[in-house]
Amino acid sequence: MAGLDPAIHVHPRLRKGVDARVKPGHDDGENGTNMTLTPTGFLSIGNASLEYKWLAPPAADAPTIVMLHEGLGSAGLWGDFPEKLREATGAGIFVYSRAGYGQSSKVALPRPLDYMQREALDVLPKVLDAISFKRGLLLGHSDGGSIATIYAGAHQDHRLNGLVLMAPHFIVEDISVASIAAIKTAFETTDLKSKLSRWHKDVDNAFYGWNDAWLDPKFRDWDISEYLAYVRVPVMVLQGADDQYGTLRQVEIAQQECYCPVDLKIISGAGHSPHREAPGATLDAIEQFAKAALRDDQGLPGRAA
Repeated sequence: MAGLDPAIHVHPRLRKGVDARVKPGHDDGENGTNMTLTPTGFLSIGNASLEYKWLAPPAADAPTIVMLHEGLGSAGLWGDFPEKLREATGAGIFVYSRAGYGQSSKVALPRPLDYMQREALDVLPKVLDAISFKRGLLLGHSDGGSIATIYAGAHQDHRLNGLVLMAPHFIVEDISVASIAAIKTAFETTDLKSKLSRWHKDVDNAFYGWNDAWLDPKFRDWDISEYLAYVRVPVMVLQGADDQYGTLRQVEIAQQECYCPVDLKIISGAGHSPHREAPGATLDAIEQFAKAALRDDQGLPGRAA
């Protein structure tokens, strides 16, 4: 489609730099470090320094849930949800801030309009190898859900047991553009900027990197639905009933395009951030899905009675 990077619309299996025969975790060793993670720190990925938080599991051989934040999110902005998720599932939890967010390195602006594809195809594989990811889930919110989808559709990664997608975007809708235009006004005329600056060392870099991309007229052609047909692990889609950034059309696309099982949860009383607006219902849904997707011969510990 005119105006977008041609790589956005190349078939996932034919995109330059993605070889379906090469599975993450089986590279030549350049990315794998077998590192022992400290609870907080920074990963050096390419030229970027990415802040992270690692919540170790109660069992050393437990799986890991890697959390991918929203378009204005960061490792810190998840709040206490990662800890609650560890307690509920017994899994290790790894959260990080992508470049341009939180305390991570800045990015050059404007962001390319295929920035989510680049994160999924170029950066996330290196992150997973750097943390010695063995098995587990990707849990993505909004932009993070889109990145998780692209990754799973482009890589047949034997380590991946499932996807949890909270308010993901597969296409651009009118409601998305309208809400993103409205938040730009709020950022420039209210105290929203000062509130976000608590979570980002360069709040303008974080905000405009995301906002300007979504409001670019050429971004209306952005469409990652083709990746869904290549996802080969169970998927759970969580959508707030009152999501102001997307409609149930996003959910319908997942159901139509995926050949893998898709578990749908509509969270009443929630908008675009179910984990903040309805944390109990959201946590319960993820716990049930994670236990089913991650269960092995030894099982997974769960919440104490």
